[in-house]
Amino acid sequence: MKITFLGGVEEVTGSKYLIEDNGTKLLVDCGLFQGDKEIAERNWEKLSLDPSSIDAIVLTHAHIDHTGYIPVFVKQGFKGPIYCSQATYELCKIMLVDSGYLQEERAKRANERNLSNSSIEKPLYTQDDAQYALQYFHPIDYDTPKSIGSLHVKLIQSHHILGASFVMVSDGTMTLTFSGDLGRPDQLIMKAPPPITDTDYLVLESTYGNRLHSKEDPLEAIGKVVSETLKKDGVLIIPTFAVGRAQTILYILYALQQKNIIPHEIPIFLDSPMAIKVTKLFCEFPAEHKLSTTLCTKAFNIAHATRTVEESKKINNIKGPAIILAGSGMADGGRALYHFQHYISDYKNTILFVGYQAEGTLGDALVDGKSTVHLFGKPYEVHASIKKIDTLSAHADYNEMLEWLSNFEEAPKKVFLTHGQLESAQTLKVKIEERFGWPVVIPTYEESFDLK
Repeated sequence: MKITFLGGVEEVTGSKYLIEDNGTKLLVDCGLFQGDKEIAERNWEKLSLDPSSIDAIVLTHAHIDHTGYIPVFVKQGFKGPIYCSQATYELCKIMLVDSGYLQEERAKRANERNLSNSSIEKPLYTQDDAQYALQYFHPIDYDTPKSIGSLHVKLIQSHHILGASFVMVSDGTMTLTFSGDLGRPDQLIMKAPPPITDTDYLVLESTYGNRLHSKEDPLEAIGKVVSETLKKDGVLIIPTFAVGRAQTILYILYALQQKNIIPHEIPIFLDSPMAIKVTKLFCEFPAEHKLSTTLCTKAFNIAHATRTVEESKKINNIKGPAIILAGSGMADGGRALYHFQHYISDYKNTILFVGYQAEGTLGDALVDGKSTVHLFGKPYEVHASIKKIDTLSAHADYNEMLEWLSNFEEAPKKVFLTHGQLESAQTLKVKIEERFGWPVVIPTYEESFDLK
């Protein structure tokens, strides 16, 4: 069995891992590179493999940095099955089509800016391309081995997000396990990742390999921001990621209502078509998270779901305090920007960021204290209070990763660190070697390892 690393190495995005064994070729994850222009341009580079030669793809979970390259892969000739959990398939039906829409919009904006340029920018793929690729998905049950040529694959429910899985690949004599994104032990609505006790080789994420998460109680942190804003009769805008984070915030707001920190008459809006779809899906998979069906319904129904553009525009006509959850989480697009136009220049309002803000995004600039921002070509002074909390990450930090690794009863022959910036991976490598004495490797792009 041989593994080649085609993405997610020395960086966080673009996860793609090629497994070869006795003529069988399997790709674990098929993710999009995400970030600044230089990183995103890697999606246009030709891969060092023929997609039509791949027998199957297996997915750890639905996030676009693990699945978003699939429509391109299909366009380039891949015709095999794509195996994943049922919940991952349902999320991909939403997220891949949305990704296609964003690709189209990005190309459209670029062409509008370059009217004098004769070259026309095309999207990496379209909504139709994404829809076409969905026909190759084949959901499989957790804990049920699936034969792919000479290999056997099994999904172990991992609880990072809906449908997230550890992927175990075996050739009958050895096992290679992929952590995907490793969840945290004490998330508010997702369960803790289960222990893995043995594997011959482990591919482990290292996103937070050099950091520890804040121990601040997220209910207290968000409750404080809500209270301060409502006292000023202000509007609280929470730029929100559609998968996982939006549902967690809704649950927190519901809990704050139950504690009478948020009066029931204060309107709450979920203003993200994608988040609305994912939230509905969340309640259809009660075994995937901690919330009972009843609690799931109660918590997620506290918000008015605004599906159309017209409904979204009406939010900005309200008088008095309100809470608005709107995409995107880094304020680099989505309906949040339209609400910023109305509320960012008023001292009584608050913008609360509840997740990682990538360098170069509007969210990063606001958190960094930028006093004037441009929205749709116009400058706006920033007078609203800008807040950020760091307690809601769905990725394990290095202490949580080390504790998860402590469940292994036998040492892996080798641990490969991926899905993290180089500094993060290097720090985690040292910590694993110091605590366990295991051999740890940080692979480079297109580097291969013969596991036999």
